[in-house]
Amino acid sequence: MEKCSTALALAGRIFLTHIFLISAAGKLADPAGMQQYMATYGMPATRFFLVAAIVFELVGGLSVLLGYWTRIGVIILLVFLIPTTIIFHTELSVQLQMIMFMKNLTIMGGLFTIIAHGPGKLSLDALIHRPSNIT
Repeated sequence: MEKCSTALALAGRIFLTHIFLISAAGKLADPAGMQQYMATYGMPATRFFLVAAIVFELVGGLSVLLGYWTRIGVIILLVFLIPTTIIFHTELSVQLQMIMFMKNLTIMGGLFTIIAHGPGKLSLDALIHRPSNIT
């Protein structure tokens, strides 16, 4: 059971971070389009917030994916995800927005689970903090 749990923790981190890394790549591919989208929601300083979003998604996503400083990476993703959800996905009378809102809550649940249980044995955190067998 332990081997299964170890592999599932890694799979969970891969699936959970995929959305952040793909989203960052999309923002990098079309920054002007993303800034325009952000402006339609009344966001000021769209360039600043776009760069911040990309950094948060890449740094947090890679941290959680690799299991390196994992809990810090989770906090970075939550700091990104909470205001993003509030700004872009609170028009709950629109079905797509309700789905996006619920998707983000689900992702937050996965991130909270990683905070509670850690990244698992197949992570850089576990490798770095593994007790040495050398005496």
